[in-house]
Amino acid sequence: MKEFPPSQLLNSLPKQFFATLVKKVGQYIEQGFDVINLGQGNPDQPTPSHIVAKLQEAAANPINHKYSPFQGHHYLKQAVAEFYLREYGVSIDPDKEVAILFGGKAGLVEIPQCLLNPGDTILVPDPGYPDYWSGVALAQAEMSTMPLREENNFLPNYNEISAETLTKAKLMFLNYPNNPTGATATKEFFEDTVKLASENDICIVHDFAYGAIGFDGEKPISFLQIEGAKDVGIEIYTLSKTYNMAGWRVGFAIGNESVISAIELLQDHLYVSLFGAVQEAASEALTASQDCVKELNQLYERRRNVLIDGLRSLGWNVTAPQGSFFAWLKVPSGITSEEFANILLEQAHIMVAPGIGFGEFGEGFVRVGLLSSEERLREAVRRISCLEIFKKKIDILNFSCDNPK
Repeated sequence: MKEFPPSQLLNSLPKQFFATLVKKVGQYIEQGFDVINLGQGNPDQPTPSHIVAKLQEAAANPINHKYSPFQGHHYLKQAVAEFYLREYGVSIDPDKEVAILFGGKAGLVEIPQCLLNPGDTILVPDPGYPDYWSGVALAQAEMSTMPLREENNFLPNYNEISAETLTKAKLMFLNYPNNPTGATATKEFFEDTVKLASENDICIVHDFAYGAIGFDGEKPISFLQIEGAKDVGIEIYTLSKTYNMAGWRVGFAIGNESVISAIELLQDHLYVSLFGAVQEAASEALTASQDCVKELNQLYERRRNVLIDGLRSLGWNVTAPQGSFFAWLKVPSGITSEEFANILLEQAHIMVAPGIGFGEFGEGFVRVGLLSSEERLREAVRRISCLEIFKKKIDILNFSCDNPK
């Protein structure tokens, strides 16, 4: 059979760093080992029942068996506007400032193609969500990274960006609560961001995927709550994390009218909008009781406390995340993040994500998901205790050092 080579564009896409890790984990599972998977970001809880019921009801309606409006149903855009006014006090024009997305990832990958020409510069956080890089590659743009350092609370230091880069930059990605670090942003930081963007004609794209997940009584703030934010950018929100709707592929972009218009134009050429029943269910999620969101946030906070308290009891000096469902843990000195992840997988059968997979400044850390039960997280702590990496094994962590199967 003749083999047709892929285009130069496809060959330019970044390699999927975690594909090899996932394959390796699969091999352990096939051998019968009990692997605790803390390395991926797939929510483990079901979608709330009232949202599922709305989908079932809407799926039976013949009107939803037809093509939906290309730019999405107005009722969903109106629900988005109601959601942002209720949750963040932000007024949104549903007709001009909302674009319905096939999940948040689609919007993040599309936006560079909407606004950049080949060779244009985009500012990207390092470490950061790897799919930002995919959008940069598809737009044939140039990426300039902004280091996120622990000493700066994993916020970029804008003073480190050269004047030349600021002149060239046309787009900036931000993401708080942050994947992978679990850090949150302050009002002052977002105010500095609006000022920088306004002075340098940079469009801000704030990835607010984990906006509903904040700990210790602190609700993460929306970029659009800052005065002038809509003048310089947009926010991208997904229902995947807030409502455990990862497989439903529904999200939205809101903010600057010209950017929203560009997204909708591109999507007009790519899609025929979302299944109407999914849009009805999404509207239900946004406008119905938010008790399920509060309960989910409390679940993640309990899991965070179990994991962090357990690891600290071993002598591992870890920092508790402020938001998201990830913890960003510093690896022992003298070892790389990938080497440490391999040790945990091979000797304790725990999967974590090496920080280097999120960028150069991710080295020295591993990302751990809070997407397993408290029981499994305690089991992970016991297995790590057994390795005696931190030389502070405690009596209550009774665990056999035999390979768990």
